[in-house]
Amino acid sequence: MKLFYRELGEGEPLIILHGVFGSADNWLTVSKELAANFKLYLVDQRNHGLSPKSDEFNYTVMAEDVKEFLADHSIKNSTIIGHSMGGKVVMKFASLYPDLLKKMVVVDISPRYYGPHHQTILKGLLSLNLAALKTRQEADEQLAAYIPELSVRQFLLKNLYRNENNEFAWRINLPVINSKIENVGEALDENIRIAIPTLFIRGSQSDYIQAKDEELIRKIFTNVDIKTVQGSGHWVQAEKPKEFIEALKPFLVN
Repeated sequence: MKLFYRELGEGEPLIILHGVFGSADNWLTVSKELAANFKLYLVDQRNHGLSPKSDEFNYTVMAEDVKEFLADHSIKNSTIIGHSMGGKVVMKFASLYPDLLKKMVVVDISPRYYGPHHQTILKGLLSLNLAALKTRQEADEQLAAYIPELSVRQFLLKNLYRNENNEFAWRINLPVINSKIENVGEALDENIRIAIPTLFIRGSQSDYIQAKDEELIRKIFTNVDIKTVQGSGHWVQAEKPKEFIEALKPFLVN
């Protein structure tokens, strides 16, 4: 699959993968801090953003998408950053193609299994009657019945756009994501050993990487560092961009 991407900066290649319901645009602010030292590729993963839609939606096919992307751009020794679902993609990719990676960064997700926990979000998104919507404000007001946090609604509604008929539509492949959301929590095989230099960054207020997860992380990733960004929840790079960059940069440049 030919993935949509945004490119900026100069230097060694650095690929960034967003989380579920996200897109490459989520990383534009942080990326400006990295573009002075790296050539960044901000990728929309399948069923997200401007990339193609598919009924196949699991970490094996998403890892293959990354492999194809690297081949298309003649990238052979890259660093990949992945947040949440994107972090799971990076881990899967590293388990399949370790020779194609120089370093990897996993943001606020662990290798363990996560049960489905996006049901309220999905219920809210599916409740919107796009054909009847007149404005984005209407969408926000209706979504608020399911999702009280304004910042989360704003993040989700970035996926809403007007198509060529001036009708509201989703950029995400909502039916497939809804039907295959269980795949997003898939565990990495704990018997795998990955020696690639790896950095895990977690938010102190997030429960995605818990103290009990550290043992599994260090078991699978034999050359790993784990850093915590204080005061941050799950969207570390958006909530604490300065602190996120401070945690990330030393690993990237050494």
